[in-house]
Amino acid sequence: MSDDNRDRPAGGTPPHGPPPTSSPEAAPESPPELWRDTPESTAPAAPPVPPEYDPAELTDRWRRALADLDNLRKRHARDLPRELAAERARVAAAWLPVVDNLELALAHADAEPGAVVSGVRAVRDQAVDVLKGLGYPRDDETGIPFDPQRHDVVSVVDSADTAPGTVVQMMRPGYGEPGRQLRPATVTVSRKPE
Repeated sequence: MSDDNRDRPAGGTPPHGPPPTSSPEAAPESPPELWRDTPESTAPAAPPVPPEYDPAELTDRWRRALADLDNLRKRHARDLPRELAAERARVAAAWLPVVDNLELALAHADAEPGAVVSGVRAVRDQAVDVLKGLGYPRDDETGIPFDPQRHDVVSVVDSADTAPGTVVQMMRPGYGEPGRQLRPATVTVSRKPE
């Protein structure tokens, strides 16, 4: 048996037609690779690409999304300074009445001292209300348990009358709430006497 016949199916007939003839006018013999079932020839053909997954369409969508993102960045860069300026103006406008009342208190400094003191207290209350309106309420409670998120301890005192870890004196009030503070309250805390 020749090497060429070894690759042919039994009976000597290739699966794709009659055996080649040896006449000079006959078609050339097909290579033995076509007679075998190879994995490449039995693999299913790739399904056609659906139109919604057309590479050109997807590339176009991707480029449009990038352009939209770039436009959004530019708009944000343009709008941010304007928004910051508007917020600064709003906060400054909230403080103008406080400044006006301080000027009135200074103008009446020669008047009765009790009237000046009560005027300064009124201005302080007005400033505290402005801070509260901006979202930073005053925190000046005493007699409550120490909270490290709200308080900074500057001293500890022995006290048999209060539970250990209780705020007994407010040194400087805090403004804001836990997680959103301008500053924590500075306090003195009690401990058990030794």
